[in-house]
Amino acid sequence: MSLKYKIPTLLVYSRLLLGFLIIAVTLLQPQFFPIYTVVFLTLGLISDIFDGIIARHLGVSSEKLRRLDSNVDQVFFICAIVSIYLQQPDFFKQHLWAIVILILSEVAIYIVSFIKFRKEVATHSLGAKIWTLFLFALLVQVTLTGHGQILFVVVFWLGILTRAEIIAIILVLKQWQNDVPSLKQALRIRKGLAVQNNRLFNG
Repeated sequence: MSLKYKIPTLLVYSRLLLGFLIIAVTLLQPQFFPIYTVVFLTLGLISDIFDGIIARHLGVSSEKLRRLDSNVDQVFFICAIVSIYLQQPDFFKQHLWAIVILILSEVAIYIVSFIKFRKEVATHSLGAKIWTLFLFALLVQVTLTGHGQILFVVVFWLGILTRAEIIAIILVLKQWQNDVPSLKQALRIRKGLAVQNNRLFNG
């Protein structure tokens, strides 16, 4: 593996380490452990933003790397959400059914993708990226305060809308493809047209 391929790969795998660190500080509860949680969440978000940008800049972005990115993202956020649930269980109990609906919508994406393509989803849509930013903000707020009602409403409805768009993208595509920014771009791909490039997203 070349050095330039190792850089984005290491950034992806760093989120596994960060996810496990979030679990560790939650279980061990050192002094100021909520602050450690927020720091690890922030580093995970930064690595998630820059792994794809760096990979594209170095010319090493590939299907394998993008699929790895998606899978590691799932593990990282599962670690984060489980940890924050252990830290702030009352918030999760208060919003139990809405959280269950969000989880089921995420599961539905993978079911649809596996049924149609026998592969996990890796669309990395722009809507999903925006949702991740709001989810990050919510997790930070809940970690530090135990509250986040307004942000949770935004995260819930944006999550439902972006999950629905991803399912629509999967259904529209004739063949599995990673990095499909939106349903509009999926329709272009279906017609045999090129995806319109974005300098940060897929340029």
